[in-house]
Amino acid sequence: MILSVAGVHFQYPSRPVLKGVSFELGKSQILGVLGINGAGKSTLLKCLNRILRPEKGEVLLEGKNLLKMSGNQIARRMGYVPQKYGEEKLTVYDTVLLGRKPYIQWAAAETDFQVVEKILCLLHLKEFAMRPIHELSGGEMQKVIIARALAQEPKVLLLDEPISSLDLRNQLEVMELVAGIGLDHGLSAILSIRDINLALRFADRLLFLKDGKIHTLADRGAVTPQIIQEIYGVEVILQEIQGYPLVIAKNCCRGIEERHET
Repeated sequence: MILSVAGVHFQYPSRPVLKGVSFELGKSQILGVLGINGAGKSTLLKCLNRILRPEKGEVLLEGKNLLKMSGNQIARRMGYVPQKYGEEKLTVYDTVLLGRKPYIQWAAAETDFQVVEKILCLLHLKEFAMRPIHELSGGEMQKVIIARALAQEPKVLLLDEPISSLDLRNQLEVMELVAGIGLDHGLSAILSIRDINLALRFADRLLFLKDGKIHTLADRGAVTPQIIQEIYGVEVILQEIQGYPLVIAKNCCRGIEERHET
């Protein structure tokens, strides 16, 4: 296993959020983190790369404790794609070059420029290189932020709801991009995601959080309607259409079903 998380606890001043979260991640695996709003999905990702420091627990990457590393050491091993990105005045090229910051001493070296060029080509962003990122579409912007994280040359990529503000086409493009990079380049990924259908389609394993704890950690083929109902309080049908898993919500409470019958 490339990543091992053991007994992670975290709380904000007002309330505990994570309570003894433990799991492992294999090389090239994609782990989807799901749960209702406030379940701790984003908090978990931030604890994994020490944006937030857990009160208890260990995060081991290739057997080394990330929580005892410097910020630069973590950034060389783990890339992070936030929900929002604020540096909108930079060009695409400069934004991706920021991903080399953990490696740069006094000034960017030829190696740094080569890495940026390679990633721009990989993600089909070279034609946008000199364009300010605020001029990009939502899907293009998200690819740039992923490119910046990839420029860190990480072992693990963390993505915090990377498709939440995108249209259907761009959602698929981003998910296919993450899955393709994992297969072709041996990169593991953990992403918090709200769309359970896309999670079932692209993630190798799914981790469901409830009340700060892991409710279920399972391969995608082992996820059942009962698990989904217990997490979201929604009765669902889970079926496969043309090889793709599909969750169909029936109702969220008995009262709605009764109104439909009258």
